[in-house]
Parts: sequence; C-alpha cells; structure tokens
Amino acid sequence: MNHTSSAPDSSVPSPASSPEQAPGSSPVWAVLGASGFIGSAICSALAERGVTVRQVSAPRLSAEGTDAAALIAAAAALDGERRRLADAFDGADVVVNAAGLATPGATDSPKLRGANALLPALAADAADAAGVRRLVHLSSAAVQGHRPFLDETGHVEPFSAYSRSKALGEQVLSARDGGSCSVATVRATSVQGPGRATTAKLARLAASPLASVAGSGSAPSPVSSVHSLVDFVVRVGFHQGPVPAVVLQPWERASVSAVLEAAGGRRPARLPAWFCRTVLRGGYALSSLAGERLHGSLRRVEMMWFGQRQEPGWAESTGNVPEPRVREVLEASRT
Repeated sequence: MNHTSSAPDSSVPSPASSPEQAPGSSPVWAVLGASGFIGSAICSALAERGVTVRQVSAPRLSAEGTDAAALIAAAAALDGERRRLADAFDGADVVVNAAGLATPGATDSPKLRGANALLPALAADAADAAGVRRLVHLSSAAVQGHRPFLDETGHVEPFSAYSRSKALGEQVLSARDGGSCSVATVRATSVQGPGRATTAKLARLAASPLASVAGSGSAPSPVSSVHSLVDFVVRVGFHQGPVPAVVLQPWERASVSAVLEAAGGRRPARLPAWFCRTVLRGGYALSSLAGERLHGSLRRVEMMWFGQRQEPGWAESTGNVPEPRVREVLEASRT
C-alpha cells in the first residue's frame, strides 16, 4: 500500500483549547499504524496542529479464535506485548489505532483476524494500563455490508472475510469489561486520497467506458476523502464530552454520478437498475463458489452503481462534521 500525508483542515478545533492540557503544554497522541496510508495522514495533521505524536509500531499478531470471548482471552494472555504498548502509550492523552490489514479481497486467516480483531483488544488493554483518556479505533463501514443505509448502531451484516474481521474487532471492544479509557470506534467509509492505489484505480475506471451508474445516478455515495476522515478522527479524539462507542464518518454529500464525474472527468453511462441487480446477484453467487474471492471487487461495483445512504449521527448532532473534500481529492487524482 502506498503511504501519504494529509494536509490539515483548518476547521478542526485547535488542540491548545483542550481543558485537560496545562497552559503552554503540547498534547500527546500515540498512533498505532503510523506508517500506513491513514496513520501517516493522521500523524502529519496532528503535527501541524502542535500535537506531540508518538509513532508506535503495531505487533504482528495471529488469532486462532473466531469469536469475541476467545479474542479477549487471547489479548489478556499477551503480557509482553501489552506491557510494550502500555509503555509506548504512557503519558498520552489519546491513542489512535490506525493499524490493521486493509485487504477487502482477502480470505479468512489467523493473520487477518489478528490484525483486525485481536489487535484492537490488545490496544484497549494497553491504553487502560497506561491511563489513556481515549482510544480511537478505526474500523470500516463495510461491517454493515449490503444494508440500504449506514448508521452508528451495533447492527452489522459483514459479507466477506475482511468485513467479518473488522466487525469482530468492533465486537471485541464492545464486549470487554469497561476500563478507565473511553473507546470510540470510527467507521470509515470508502476513503480516497493522493497516492492511494484504490484512488488511482477509481480514476482509471471513471475515465473508461465501464464507468456507469444504476438509474439516474443520484444515489448518495459513501466515497470520502482522507482529509475529512483525519479531521473527524482529530475531532473525536479531542472531544471533551462523551463519544458513542461507534461513530460513522459523515457523508461528504456526493452522489454516485458526481463521484465518477469528479474522478474521470466524464459523465458515466446510466444502466437500468434491474440489470445491475441481476449482474450483482449472479456475480456474488459465483464468488461464493470461489471462496468469496470476488466479493471485494463486486462490492466496489455495487457501490459505483448504487452507493449507500448514511444516517446522520453523532457528528451532525454535535457540530463535528468536517468540510467535504472528496470532489477535490478525486479531481486531483486524474491530473
């Protein structure tokens, strides 16, 4: 995966206003997965805002367990790794877990569950031990699968090995005995940004004759920008009041047609909705016979055609909606 930095958004409140910081002191955040696409963008944005950032390497974990109870027990047994992370988190106000395997086309494996489900439990245990105020865990809206809309409820419908591993990570965090550290899971949507391979692929597709939408193309798209995600993560971390256990990255107000036009510079073709649904049903059936190997690709096509509506949530109710920047990012991706 390509790594990149993100320019900060001036709409994010200044960390210097945090009431838990002594006058003149710099807030301290620890970021797990700091070398990744999103982790590096978070580090860059925090540094621009005067935050002291600790880049913490994530342990490579393998998990045989397939349910929350087994993974919580496995995390509790990792004494050495928990102590290492707790030492790295010591003195930090906020920890961000941006680590994991972002592999939508992967098949189920102990490595996938270790990165996306066991690591969140271990990070939460270490954050508790270090006296961290808040852990912000990055999950994926993919956990809600093919639902007509995305929201902040615990209802999940994972449809692939990757989305099941991310859903399991959320379940592990919700099933833990409550500690002193507030845990907020951010469900990121389809995040795009400069240097990301998936963004380059989207731009190539949008510029090709294959670019198409179902019906009028006015359906809302969950495609989003890394800038707005980083802005949102910073807002969640610095928020001094309570934050729900799960919060959804806000919609950036783009339709499926607008996303393709921004990324490809041309209007997409309009296909009958019934035709698109028939193709998807057949594709998912074939993919299931092949061990779900095509589920990730089919889901991208489904999002291109139909998008997915997002319900307003915590961000809208508290005034923590970042500035939409997805069109800007997509237009830049084709230059």
